[in-house]
Amino acid sequence: MATEWEDWERKVLDTFLDGEELIRIPAKRKKRDVVLRWLQQQFETGIEYPEAEVNRILRRHHHDCATLRRELFESGYLDRQGGGGVYWRPEA
Repeated sequence: MATEWEDWERKVLDTFLDGEELIRIPAKRKKRDVVLRWLQQQFETGIEYPEAEVNRILRRHHHDCATLRRELFESGYLDRQGGGGVYWRPEA
């Protein structure tokens, strides 16, 4: 049985996603985090992704891959080496 939190997250995803496409990036941080966690699941732990591959994966869901990549990194959902270029999903 789903918790209230899980129900709320599902409602957020249903609001902002049309299938696998992100309709728009949520303005409110709490809702944006739900979407970012969903996007994080598109990346496997233990694999390093070149920036071009991150962009390709994110572009499947929304045209503004640069904003999503930055948000994922700044929120800690993806890590990167030094000045960028290589990204990975951190261990839980």
